[in-house]
Amino acid sequence: MTNLSALTAALGYSFSDLTLLQNALTHRSFGTPNNERLEFIGDGILNCVIALALYRRYPALAEGDLSRLRANLVRQDALHRIAVSMNLGDFLSLGEGEMKSGGSQRPSILADGVEALIGAIYLDRGFEAAQSVIARLFLPLFDELVPGQVGKDAKTRLQEWLQGRKKALPRYQLIEAVGAAHQQRFEVACEIDNPPLRTHGTGSSRRLAEQAAADNALKVLKA
Repeated sequence: MTNLSALTAALGYSFSDLTLLQNALTHRSFGTPNNERLEFIGDGILNCVIALALYRRYPALAEGDLSRLRANLVRQDALHRIAVSMNLGDFLSLGEGEMKSGGSQRPSILADGVEALIGAIYLDRGFEAAQSVIARLFLPLFDELVPGQVGKDAKTRLQEWLQGRKKALPRYQLIEAVGAAHQQRFEVACEIDNPPLRTHGTGSSRRLAEQAAADNALKVLKA
């Protein structure tokens, strides 16, 4: 397993019991013990911490709106993004088959790994420690939340932004698709005429690449 100091630095947390950390990074394909039970605990802790944070951050929001925000923050895409930000795939122990099939970069495995780490931190040092790590890891996602926009994907939000200003809709162009069938990567360009703008996005499917390109366009337009 890769030296874990870079991972603990990214987490901002040092484990008292390194066995918990090792288990959190062990996929079931590698053997037992593995991270499935820790993932179960982490999922519960994560939902609780995010719910509490949203309750305090948005005192005027109704239950349904809070639930939508929480779902947006704990979904696989959000957890995958956090995993990528700390290069979690480099630290996972996977079986040979999973390694060969690109499991260290698979969104579902990475998302489960984040939950397992949260569960391990909770067992290592309790709720407040897990809460502190979650708050730090999820801060960029919290800062991007727009309550009225949650539930709308990037392409829809970009279209609405342009339509609201009576501008032409964007065009999406496939630039390339590379890799074997089970681990292809797509690159797509999003083009806007007014203002003139061209952004790129990548993803494991053309749809995800288009969403990434649209999201990048929105960030530029709103800057």
